[in-house]
Amino acid sequence: MKRPTLLIAVVALLVAAGATWLLWPSGGAKASTQQAVSGPYTVQFSADEPRIGGNTFAVSVTGPAPDAVTVAPVMAQMGHAFPAVPAAPDGPGHFRATGVGLPMSGQWEITVSLRGPGGPAQVVFPLLVK
Repeated sequence: MKRPTLLIAVVALLVAAGATWLLWPSGGAKASTQQAVSGPYTVQFSADEPRIGGNTFAVSVTGPAPDAVTVAPVMAQMGHAFPAVPAAPDGPGHFRATGVGLPMSGQWEITVSLRGPGGPAQVVFPLLVK
């Protein structure tokens, strides 16, 4: 008789611990910065404190100056794919995409696409949203 009660108590404790861990406020802004190479481009991707809702992503490109840069969020395990958001120029070799909507927490993939004199290129960056 005590075994089911103990099992229920353990499961409830694990669920509460998991919820606390996910919802615990962070100790400050967490920036996610990653870098990859595709063709003649070296792409650096930054996301300051990725979150549910609108996000701003910064993209820095070295190599031939691209004519266009877009970012497209995909959450493959949930079947979510959203249209590419254009990144506006923000200085030489720097671009900023604003209002990139991520509707839920979890593991996302952000595809950065470049078009320019070095040819088209794509780089995929993993992004964890809590």
